Amino acid sequence: MSGEDRQTCLPLLYLPRLRAESGRSEMPHTMIDLFAGAGGLSEGLREAGFEALYANEIMPRYAETYHLNHPDTIVESSDIRDVEAGKVRSMLNLAKGELDLLAGGPPCQGFSINAPVRSVGDRRNHLFREFLRFAEEFEPQAVMIENVPGLVSFQNGETLSAILKSLEQLGYKSDVQILYAPHFGVPQTRWRTIILGFRDYNEPLAAFPEPLALAPVRVNFTSRFAGRDIVKLPSSSELPSFTSVREAIGDLPHLRNGEAGTEVKEYPVPPVSDFQRIVRTGSFGVINHEAARLSPINMRRLSYIQPGRNWTDIPHDLLPEGMKRARTSDHTKRYGRVDPDGLASTILTKCDPHWGAYFHYDQDRAFTVREAARLQTFPDSFRFTGSRVEQYEQVGNAVPPFLAVAVGRSISRALQSANQSASRTVA
Repeated sequence: MSGEDRQTCLPLLYLPRLRAESGRSEMPHTMIDLFAGAGGLSEGLREAGFEALYANEIMPRYAETYHLNHPDTIVESSDIRDVEAGKVRSMLNLAKGELDLLAGGPPCQGFSINAPVRSVGDRRNHLFREFLRFAEEFEPQAVMIENVPGLVSFQNGETLSAILKSLEQLGYKSDVQILYAPHFGVPQTRWRTIILGFRDYNEPLAAFPEPLALAPVRVNFTSRFAGRDIVKLPSSSELPSFTSVREAIGDLPHLRNGEAGTEVKEYPVPPVSDFQRIVRTGSFGVINHEAARLSPINMRRLSYIQPGRNWTDIPHDLLPEGMKRARTSDHTKRYGRVDPDGLASTILTKCDPHWGAYFHYDQDRAFTVREAARLQTFPDSFRFTGSRVEQYEQVGNAVPPFLAVAVGRSISRALQSANQSASRTVA
């Protein structure tokens, strides 16, 4: 089914573009992005009306990509443990409580206010304390933390409980939900744990976005916390359907295995879906779209795989040795050719067919960086720097911007509600 034939949630999700086209001017909310990666979270929050004043990312190549696409943001590539939050606040000339949002994806595993020596062998396990240090220094109106669903079950929920308790001690009313990216227009099976906290908004649970689309769901992780299910599911069966792979990447230039072509490629067809129209906004051509070269043995394997199918289509003698003993019910995404009318596998840090369905549905090759970026919902104007390996890593580690747009819009509404309540109290 083509994109033109289906109603999607994207016009509802992408209100910032409509706002800009209407000529309305609104003061943006201010934000800081820690553990910023290449900028997926900031990209989405920017479309939701937030201005990133400062970002910190330890990986120089990631920080380079972030700055290239967010040139007005102060981007610091350094170890967050060596950064003085007070100096950053002074540099930004912000009073305590003046920042609207502190956002980021700090590693939280091993964090516990009751057992600070846990997992001392891995210093990354205590990086969440650095996020708290910035929250204490800036006293932002809201905080947003994103992480993997496994955070909920880690240490039997003790780590998540410690995070919420720590935010409470800093004056934040906070809550947690697990969001499914396809419910917000992202064409891949990706889950994220989101924690939201507010200083002056008393209903943090109400600040999470409502799903805007229907999508096939399979929960294969712990979804209960503090006696309740925290997976956010659609409340109506009348919502539009999810964005398919074909709707996301079907308009991109055709490539042969190993073909690079020109650095900037022309779009071969007009956009035929809401998704394509949105991600093309501001783009003058297709970049980061070069096909990695698959080995001859993988090309032979690929020739047997039908769209929506996987390694079980490959003749036994061509299978990798480790998979010759696998049951046909196992590893159902490996060596997969993606279903064009379905959702893609979770985009990882490399589109290696051994780990997922990363073969194109009707071209005999693996996904390009641009196709992976489309499936992560980056706009086509977003340029990734570094080697192709580094680009895949940046894409795979990012928060999908469309998911960030949805969360950002909900945070914005909560902040506006808190401000209106404060104004009424003063009056």
